[in-house]
Amino acid sequence: MSKLAEGYIEPDDVAEARHEIQLSMALAKAVYDRRTELGLTQADLAARAGLTQAKISRIEGSDTVPTLPLLAKLAEALDATLNIALDADHTSVRFAGHHTDAA
Repeated sequence: MSKLAEGYIEPDDVAEARHEIQLSMALAKAVYDRRTELGLTQADLAARAGLTQAKISRIEGSDTVPTLPLLAKLAEALDATLNIALDADHTSVRFAGHHTDAA
């Protein structure tokens, strides 16, 4: 259990659910940020990834938990490497764009 406010102890199941929501929201933000950085619409990204626009919307809305193969499709479609760092105190999810030399 974790202590949130004076006199309140958060039950373990609530803390776990909160953590899962935070992970889903971090991924949603990472997908949205990279997609908009590239100037893509949800439909554009869906076409690149072989998915539906509705699926992209659910991912960006934190309404679904993607599988590893789906994450790989997203990374490829976003021309990026997906970096996920997880530990007890910090979560980081981001797409790092591939850099290519124009020369």
